[in-house]
Amino acid sequence: MEPFVLANEHVRLAMPTAADVDRITELCQGQDVADWTTVPSPYSRADAASFIEEIVPEAWRTGRGNTWAIRRPQDPEGPVLGMIGLTSDQAPTTDASAEIGYWLAPEARGEGLMSEAARLAVDWAFDPEGLGLSRIVWTAYTGNWASRRVAWRLGFRVEGTVRGHGIQRGRRRDAWIGTLLADDPREPVEPWPSAEAGERVGSGVHPGASPHG
Repeated sequence: MEPFVLANEHVRLAMPTAADVDRITELCQGQDVADWTTVPSPYSRADAASFIEEIVPEAWRTGRGNTWAIRRPQDPEGPVLGMIGLTSDQAPTTDASAEIGYWLAPEARGEGLMSEAARLAVDWAFDPEGLGLSRIVWTAYTGNWASRRVAWRLGFRVEGTVRGHGIQRGRRRDAWIGTLLADDPREPVEPWPSAEAGERVGSGVHPGASPHG
């Protein structure tokens, strides 16, 4: 599959380029990205270069994944604000499924940009003219309320907490798992867990498809 752009009036999603290496290096050195994703830690410029030059293009080429850099539509050459991606589970079935993953820069949080980006990616993934998926899976290490908030807004149903489900740099961590089916409404389908959770907006990152995870 050739990389392409998804965009609306709020966000523009395009494959990251070599010009983004320094910016991605900077953002992935942040402690919150390290805490909630599977990116290497400490994170180096070589890690960013490998991600952009090898991992992302190869996933697009083979159909194993689709990763986009998030930017503002009025500044398509501007700094990366985050990353979002879908990773196919490669199961031997016609009922295709993928996992969604994302992270967002600190200065871009609180604007709803990740919800907009995720909605674009999800709608394309379910479209028969896109990936034609039957299901999208979301996972996050327990306590990552910002990631859960984005998934909740899109209609993901949290199926539960699985002990030791996630592996982060050689260590198992408990994780939440949620699913969204092609026919599900793209709006909350269950109450937000608690007032406490609503206050803990966190970082807006999780260990799914982007980057390196």
